[in-house]
Amino acid sequence: MATRKPGTTARPSGGTQSRDKGTRGGRPDASATAGTSGQRQGKQAARQGRPGNAQARAAGQAQRGRTAPVAAAAVEPSIAATPAWFQWTTWALSLAGLGVSIYLTIAHFNTSVTLACPATSTVNCEKVTTSPESYAFGIPVAVLGLAFYLFLAVANSPWVWRMTWPPIRWARIGSMVAGIVFVLWLVYAELFKIGAICLWCTSVHVITFALFVLIMFGFASGYGTTKDPALA
Repeated sequence: MATRKPGTTARPSGGTQSRDKGTRGGRPDASATAGTSGQRQGKQAARQGRPGNAQARAAGQAQRGRTAPVAAAAVEPSIAATPAWFQWTTWALSLAGLGVSIYLTIAHFNTSVTLACPATSTVNCEKVTTSPESYAFGIPVAVLGLAFYLFLAVANSPWVWRMTWPPIRWARIGSMVAGIVFVLWLVYAELFKIGAICLWCTSVHVITFALFVLIMFGFASGYGTTKDPALA
């Protein structure tokens, strides 16, 4: 029999094995903790991935929100501005035509007013203004010219040129077409029916022709109209 020293106690024979089975010296086994830590890291990565996707979606929505107004502004219609020289030129010509028309109207109704015009075989203002062709539809041509240029003095003013109301634009075009046709008839009447030319009437004819060219040019250029950039 084995003898024990006094003061010592016997240790169970299987104590060491049971302690070393799960731990070594009171520490967890490396192989057991590796699996557990790997699972925790996977769960943390999954949790971190979800906010990241949400942030990405939020960033994409914010980016779309910023670009949407830009796209809407890009297709907004724009106004074709009328150049200042065009506005003032057409208005000045209209006022000049209005002034001559007023003078011819006064001379037509006031016999004491004589037109400052030479009287020759070719140039004779009195012969033209007192001829039957000085009336159209029972109305004096001078009065028709006065009404015509009174309208143009308003329609061709710089303030009206800045308007984009379509009826004004079409009224301007229609009046100029009717005016140039009437001028051609008056020139024909002077040359082939009356046999004389009125210098004051000719000045109105020249102004009307110049305005006709300018107004047609402005119409073709789209002055005072709205344009769609997507169709430009």
